Amino acid sequence: MQTEVEVEHGTTMSLPPLYLCWRKFMDITFGLCGTVVLLLILPALALLIYLDSPGPIFYSQERLGYRGKKFYMLKFRSMCPNTEDAGCGAWTAKDDLRVTRIGRFLRAIHLDELPQVFNILRGEMSLIGPRPDLEENTAKLEKVNPLYCQRQAIKPGLTGWTQVKCGYGTTYMDELAKLPYDLYYIKHQSFMLDIDIILKTIVEVVSRHGQ
Repeated sequence: MQTEVEVEHGTTMSLPPLYLCWRKFMDITFGLCGTVVLLLILPALALLIYLDSPGPIFYSQERLGYRGKKFYMLKFRSMCPNTEDAGCGAWTAKDDLRVTRIGRFLRAIHLDELPQVFNILRGEMSLIGPRPDLEENTAKLEKVNPLYCQRQAIKPGLTGWTQVKCGYGTTYMDELAKLPYDLYYIKHQSFMLDIDIILKTIVEVVSRHGQ
């Protein structure tokens, strides 16, 4: 079980055992409940995705996880086939023409991210943490700000402090501007901060602010 995280170069902080138990409980509970929801809606959602734009139902992409370990992050496909890999810097913009009709709805309520419950159950992700990034993006951003690699001090998350406090980034500079929020969470992890993030995430989903 992870007990220390590196918050600065060569500096680590210890996490209380009770907090680690809370994080484990949070991940397992959400992972199991999310899997039940996923299985219930999968038949109807899979049909809608296919009818809207024939192609695979799921989409996977290699990302960097805890301490730079690579894994494949899962999502419901929300774009037309063969367009999601248009380039590592090709962030999704508002009214992006690559996004399908059902994909726009899925993104608005973040339902396209639900398959990541499998990543959570496999231990590749956590419910809360920095979003997992592409290796190419990380390499470029580390050259500008070496602290960018500190995002990998904990497992990447389905949601996080950055996600609920910042808008969507569309450039490398936008991603660097969000870095302090990731580092803040890594340094100030706590039960109350996690609850705050969960509540803000629920509001985000209900408000349909996804992109």
